[in-house]
Amino acid sequence: MTSSPCARSFSLPQFQSDHQPRARAAVAMDWRPDEEGLQQVLQLLKDSQSPDTATQRIVQDKLKQLNQYPDFNNYLIFVLTRLKSEDEPTRSLSGLILKNNVKAHYQSFPQPVSDFIKQECLNSIGDSSSLIRATIGILITTIASKGELQMWPDLLPQLCNLLNSEDYNTCEGAFGALQKICEDSSELLDSDALNRPLNIMIPKFLQFFKHCSPKIRSHAIACVNQFITDRAQALMDNIDTFIEHLFALAVDEDPEVRKNVCRALVMLLEVRIDRLLPHMHSIIQYMLQRTQDNDENVALEACEFWLTLADQPICKDALANHLLQLIPILVNGMKYNEIDIILLKGDVEEDEAVPDSEQDIKPRFHKSRTVTLQHEEDRAEGEEDADDEDDDDDALSDWNLRKCSAAALDVLANVFRDELLPHLLPLLKGLLFHPEWVIKESGILVLGAIAEGCMQGMVPYLPELIPHLIQCLSDKKALVRSIACWTLSRYAHWVVSQPPDQYLKPLMTELLKRILDSNKRVQEAACSAFATLEEEACTELVPYLSFILDTLVFAFGKYQHKNLLILYDAIGTLADSVGHHLNQPEYIQKLMPPLIQKWNELKDEDKDLFPLLECLSSIATALQSGFLPYCEPVYQRCVTLVQKTLAQAMMYSQHPDQYEAPDKDFMIVALDLLSGLAEGLGGHVEQLVARSNIMTLLFQCMQDIMPEVRQSSFALLGDLTKACFMHVKPCISEFMPILGTNLNPEFISVCNNATWAIGEICMQMGSEMQPYVPLVLNNLVEIINRPNTPKTLLENTAITIGRLGCVCPQEVAPMLQQFIRPWCTSLRNIRDNEEKDSAFRGICIMIGANPGGVVQDFIFFCDAVASWMNPKDDLRDMFYKILHGFKEQVGEENWNQFSEQFPPLLKERLAAFYGV
Repeated sequence: MTSSPCARSFSLPQFQSDHQPRARAAVAMDWRPDEEGLQQVLQLLKDSQSPDTATQRIVQDKLKQLNQYPDFNNYLIFVLTRLKSEDEPTRSLSGLILKNNVKAHYQSFPQPVSDFIKQECLNSIGDSSSLIRATIGILITTIASKGELQMWPDLLPQLCNLLNSEDYNTCEGAFGALQKICEDSSELLDSDALNRPLNIMIPKFLQFFKHCSPKIRSHAIACVNQFITDRAQALMDNIDTFIEHLFALAVDEDPEVRKNVCRALVMLLEVRIDRLLPHMHSIIQYMLQRTQDNDENVALEACEFWLTLADQPICKDALANHLLQLIPILVNGMKYNEIDIILLKGDVEEDEAVPDSEQDIKPRFHKSRTVTLQHEEDRAEGEEDADDEDDDDDALSDWNLRKCSAAALDVLANVFRDELLPHLLPLLKGLLFHPEWVIKESGILVLGAIAEGCMQGMVPYLPELIPHLIQCLSDKKALVRSIACWTLSRYAHWVVSQPPDQYLKPLMTELLKRILDSNKRVQEAACSAFATLEEEACTELVPYLSFILDTLVFAFGKYQHKNLLILYDAIGTLADSVGHHLNQPEYIQKLMPPLIQKWNELKDEDKDLFPLLECLSSIATALQSGFLPYCEPVYQRCVTLVQKTLAQAMMYSQHPDQYEAPDKDFMIVALDLLSGLAEGLGGHVEQLVARSNIMTLLFQCMQDIMPEVRQSSFALLGDLTKACFMHVKPCISEFMPILGTNLNPEFISVCNNATWAIGEICMQMGSEMQPYVPLVLNNLVEIINRPNTPKTLLENTAITIGRLGCVCPQEVAPMLQQFIRPWCTSLRNIRDNEEKDSAFRGICIMIGANPGGVVQDFIFFCDAVASWMNPKDDLRDMFYKILHGFKEQVGEENWNQFSEQFPPLLKERLAAFYGV
């Protein structure tokens, strides 16, 4: 190897390749380095601190070569523990390289080498340098986590013994190592595998809560804290002593100790609230003080207490008398501090021309398509934006006091509802109209945080507050403008419920201006808020479409990278919200050219395709035939993306050392856009499918090991079944067994989409479905009877069972009694639609074939029938015949007794609609 000016070449023979290290004596414990070899290792360590990338590359190559020599690791531990003449960063680096070697190939270390390393670690844990002690601690826990806790039986006893040392460094070093082991191996420490060392360790740790050094006290609490959440038996046996000791440290002068005390109390609140209840009043008083601690890390730990308490059933009773103190403290914590403002460039107003740095852009994960049904109530439960609380400061994606205070106020608003307002409204007025922007901004955040919980009580104030917030959208401070966007989005539901000219129009006008703001953070907040407004307003936006599209398209030319991705989302949501109203030549002419231009600019391996594909999928579904001029290149590219990803996955599985694993998100997003095309274009997609190998690709995707790929495949299969069954039919005999095996509720969304696709296939196959019924029926019946199955899956399963029964009644009807009750309860809340219609026809046909199967649960059938608003005439007749047939069968008297059990509303509806 040629030597370079910065890295002298190793003359490798210094290191032995046989299993005996180059030792002066027979035992590893007396190992001594070869002087020349040591100098080369030191030179390597110096070079590896060089910022030059070429040097780094040479260093990496050298490390690879040296790892062939087992006693290279002896040199590394020697530099770390014995070479006091070297500077600390070099010694520490030697330890960290050794840690990486341990991680990668500890199993292949010869016994004398691993023994030497272990011995050196324990001998030097009390090094005078805190950096070296910490490095040795990391090395010890890395060896321990390599399955070595069992193989190193004297490690824990020796470390615990060293805690008794009079020497501070030894005690602190041993505690540091123990804390890391407790963090990395907490479960193992509480197991029989090691003879339950915690029985000795926990009482030992508790003794050190009273140590004179704050660092040691802090280590001791941190060690015990690792065992709270898993309720380690040894801790539960000492729980009262632990709590007593914590209380004794409550006002410790060291912030790290106070932080660990707060953390312990927060965890105890979750797992042993019974032990805290007797002291709850004083704990709350204590946490009120700590939430205002001068040290922000302590305040943040304490603030978590309110978030955790809100989840406890006792929250309301425990906190009711403390709200007067707590609310102002939380509100105060919601202000930006000076450091936040510097980090957020709060004084920079115009930055739209500054390109984004790559780390500004959080990785996006595509959420695979799930097929759901429309309900009586418009939004399915659990559909609220889960990331709503991601309110404002993305740039501070680190959890901080402001975010924690806002989250706490949000959850408490959901617990106390309007009872919170008397404590809050007097404060709010002063904040919202405050001349200092930082305080005004925090007031707007408060208003947004309580929106969900206190909506009822806020309604009387909204006619005054919403116009004020709309005014704040043009505040001179960017951070005020951006938080106003977020808070207004939290009240979008109310805005849309009022006459449009009153608030919707002014809000929309101002938000669209903010989408074109000169500050990137405001653009982002406005785009997200507008997407929320679109979801709430839906077709209310149709009169303003031209104006909205002008703005969104103008933003295309203005936005930097990160906000472009959010803009795609706003456009996709607009398409979802207004649907076919978007299918107007003038709108298509505005919207499609910039999107297609981006589409052409992006390479197949660019992750920015994800949001763009999602956006186009929504547009294709909304435009329907209006998308025809664009569909061919879009369709072809999606097929190519799927094909490329499958090919890459195949190469990777055959030669994992030569190829990288593909990012399957490309395939998932492409499958979802193909679904959007099939749904939007309907029969028009037939020619595209005919000219491609999509069915072959789909066959592979349906068997992919990644659940999200299968989930999207089944959605596409269902959409193609509806759009062009002629191409699906020849594959049915291959597809059905795969669909059957995926009826596994462990993977909810996969199972849901497979179920839906089977239902769609039934409707196309008719009686030809018969040979496939045994592949799916038992699984479907099992799913519908399974406790805690999500609503969407139950509904799709019920629809598919009904559809199977519709086309193959002789095969399905014998099982009627096993599913009729959950079938009826699943479908009573679904709106009248085609899917519900076909399922109910199926159930009626099956009752005709096996009337005995419904007898025991007939009241549930009556209730399900009554859920129809206006069934088609022939379906109404089927209901009529079954109801009257049952009534005649049992006789007038029995029927009267039976119908006495009906709730009044059910009785009324059946009498009015069916005369029974």
